Amino acid sequence: MTTKKRPDIYMVYADQDGNIYDHPELLLLCDRNGDLAQPRPDEMTPIPDECEFFLLPKRKAIGLDAENGTVEILDETAVAVFVCPAHTVTAIAAYEEEENAPVLPLLSYAAVGYGGGKFWVCAKKVDEDKRQIFTRIPQKAIELGAKNLRETFPQNKLIEHLTNCAVSSGCPAAKNLCLGRFEAPLPTAQTCNARCIGCISKQDEDVDFCSPQDRISFTPTVDEIVEIMTHHGKKESRPIFSFGQGCEGEPLTEAKLLTDAITAFRANNGKGTVNINTNGSLPKTIEPLAKAGLSSIRVSMNSLQKNVYEAYYRPKGYTFEDVLETIAEAKKHKLFVSINYLFFPGFNDSEEELAELIPFIEKYAVDFLQLRNLNLDPRIYKDMLKPFGAFTHMGFNNFKKRIKKSCPNINFGYFNPYVI
Repeated sequence: MTTKKRPDIYMVYADQDGNIYDHPELLLLCDRNGDLAQPRPDEMTPIPDECEFFLLPKRKAIGLDAENGTVEILDETAVAVFVCPAHTVTAIAAYEEEENAPVLPLLSYAAVGYGGGKFWVCAKKVDEDKRQIFTRIPQKAIELGAKNLRETFPQNKLIEHLTNCAVSSGCPAAKNLCLGRFEAPLPTAQTCNARCIGCISKQDEDVDFCSPQDRISFTPTVDEIVEIMTHHGKKESRPIFSFGQGCEGEPLTEAKLLTDAITAFRANNGKGTVNINTNGSLPKTIEPLAKAGLSSIRVSMNSLQKNVYEAYYRPKGYTFEDVLETIAEAKKHKLFVSINYLFFPGFNDSEEELAELIPFIEKYAVDFLQLRNLNLDPRIYKDMLKPFGAFTHMGFNNFKKRIKKSCPNINFGYFNPYVI
């Protein structure tokens, strides 16, 4: 039996009119935290239909001359891909920044090339869930679902907020609510106790980029929250209800409201997975939430190295140790614990990070690792990492294999799983 060889993958670039071309001679190079190299053959994927191409302004495309092993810098514009949900970026686009290059929006920028008659992206699928695939769903179906929700609950401000998110902003979670499927979003918190560099709902005024989402401007009532949970639970046979969305702050700052809402929902025979996406900053809130009927928590972390974590999250009034205590409390009360692990190629798949991550998973018996992409201009994150030394990366697939070998009970994915 012969194994089909993957074709050579050539670099792509864009002209001034935005047309994308593959180079006839130069091979694709990619970037892993500043290290330029060819992509690993097992860490590329034929580009899924739902991905988006981006031209990178004032960034010159880079390719490899295979004959003499030199890096060639073109005058043309570099190209990257924003991979669709359920995929993790294994390497980012390689380019040379020009002077006064604008800061890139809060997205991830996967390396992309062309070979064998198709585009290839440096990313791997980590979840088979179809939760955020909408290619065959007409916009009219989402708009009709939003209209029906507004008419059914005309006084519910949270319904008004979420249906607007679905129709105007294209929020995948809000669209699913309108379609009555999968996971229902439940934003509640106007404030946050962190200042994440890549926060998607609020940025300091002195930064050079904008948040892509508006933070919720009101606090919903218990009745408004429970109305949504009850309605969605009748539509979806395996419902998930998630506090902690991109359009809000830290949900644990509204722990009393969440506890009251969960209590009311469960008292009315409410079934399903009730989840909180959180920074894990307030460990004392976990016990009452668990007793009320919380099912799971997903704690966001970019690193298990304290100094790197604090450099990105910039916590206000809590510590890295508080996050660990929150996870311990969740396991104590038999909650399902996921880590929303913000993955940056060349750092998270490094020996140095794995030396902290594996003992952490073992000590706290973490159930699930969500391999989400860190959405930020790569230069900003690389500059943030520089004070912490060099990192020896092993590649995405080796990273997963090493974790699974040491922690056989851990599972990988992208979305919040349904748990009983």
